[in-house]
Amino acid sequence: KINSRRTIDVSPWMKVIEREVAYKDGTTELYHAVTQQDYIAIVALTPDGRIPIVRQYRPALERHSWELPAGLVDAGEDPAATCERELLEETGHISKAVHALGIYSPCTARLSNRIHSFFVEAGPRTQEIEAGIELNLVSPAELGGMIYSGEFSLQLHIGALMLAGMRGFIDLTSFTSP
Repeated sequence: KINSRRTIDVSPWMKVIEREVAYKDGTTELYHAVTQQDYIAIVALTPDGRIPIVRQYRPALERHSWELPAGLVDAGEDPAATCERELLEETGHISKAVHALGIYSPCTARLSNRIHSFFVEAGPRTQEIEAGIELNLVSPAELGGMIYSGEFSLQLHIGALMLAGMRGFIDLTSFTSP
């Protein structure tokens, strides 16, 4: 049973929720979770069969990271609209068709938000990308090699790729180990 709940504002993008949990034996314990807006992950496929991935500096890792295009859902924004906006901002590609892959919990132990995963049939590139982002277009086999080598290491995005494969949007069997 939750005895109490307190929210601590950390920044405009993040809050910490502290919960006091009571157990049947009479003991209590404090648990903390991070809360922020829901976010989206995009598995896109360009007309020539490549998957856009982006590289950006991540302070939490203190290094650059290759990832799928992604972003936070703004308050009141539909996640599918976020998907189209983020794909355009981070890759310059328009969305021809957006397919929802599901809504899941990124970490049930420490995060209280949700991740909305999408597969997008991407159209042509129509604009420049955001500053600080490097774009690469890779084949499924190349991306598989990056996953196996640890160069592409964001587990949440590997999960989105798996969902796209399970739904038949990409062929995961073409992923090859080095």
